[in-house]
Amino acid sequence: MVLSNGVAGCETVEHAMTSNPQEQRLHGEEALIRLLAPLTSGAPGAFGLADDCALIAVEPGTQLVLKTDPVAEGVHFFGDDAPEDIGWKALAVNASDLAAKAAQPLGYLMAVSFPEAPTASWFKRFAAGLEAAQRAFGCHLLGGDTDRRPGPVTITITILGTVAARGMVRRGTAQAGDVLFVSGTLGDAFLGLGLRKDTALAGRWGLASEEAQYLVQRFLRPQPRLALATALRAHASAAMDVSDGLAKDLARMCSASGCAGRVRLADVPLSAPAAKAAAVDPVLAAGMVTAGDDYEVLAAVPAANADAFRSCAVVDGIPVSPIGFMRAGRGIVIEGDEGRPLALDHLGWDHF
Repeated sequence: MVLSNGVAGCETVEHAMTSNPQEQRLHGEEALIRLLAPLTSGAPGAFGLADDCALIAVEPGTQLVLKTDPVAEGVHFFGDDAPEDIGWKALAVNASDLAAKAAQPLGYLMAVSFPEAPTASWFKRFAAGLEAAQRAFGCHLLGGDTDRRPGPVTITITILGTVAARGMVRRGTAQAGDVLFVSGTLGDAFLGLGLRKDTALAGRWGLASEEAQYLVQRFLRPQPRLALATALRAHASAAMDVSDGLAKDLARMCSASGCAGRVRLADVPLSAPAAKAAAVDPVLAAGMVTAGDDYEVLAAVPAANADAFRSCAVVDGIPVSPIGFMRAGRGIVIEGDEGRPLALDHLGWDHF
């Protein structure tokens, strides 16, 4: 998802790292590494970031699942976002892909680029956000790099996960007749981004302050659905994370699987604040299914497994909702009012 789309731009990189020009900046890569080294605690193969490479031993009968998903200022986060939120999001967007593959995070490599040395306070808070995410997702920093280059702050994480051999759930294995499920609720981050750029929208949408804050937090701190792994492995034909918009990611699943997909807009699960905003402004409905940053899981489940999938997910604390089905053919249809296909001018976010 882009942050600056002609409505509002981001703060400068300088603002991203400090609001006080006199604040002490870190000097030398070693200073940054010293602040990151505690994040390797619990991962002996990281050697406390004191070696050139990390060493990972994989348990017998398991396979590695790898993913890289970078975030950059002005594209994925605002320059004046809290550093803790930036650190959390950088790791969370990668863990979300593992969640959809039914994999468990093991560790990650991180490359961080700055146009100038960050301040000590900014970097400590950024590391604290990473630490909180690590605890939540069950993984550790293994290594990486820091450098200085022109342009915005960029954080590139490569996450490693593990899954039982041949247990990864792929996106291209859905079948006609499968029921389509999504976890959680969709559209919250889309609305949260709007509120992050224009707080006056809360009043226009009739949202109380706590409702608006909930939506903003859904944008700032995605929650990877890692607990869905058991249900996915046991019951799903295919799965992928919803990060570029439901319509676009469903189209990707359909293309890879050689199927068509049909979804009812009325069945797309919304949070209470999102439903309130959509009731005030029905135009928001298209954004609910085309905007990115949901980081929920889209799963295709054989009809015979649908009840068991939902029950298993609920037991593990993840609400899932049926929103449509796969069928023979090509392409996707999202049904709006009275079953008519929703007219979408685009399917989702695309960097290019």
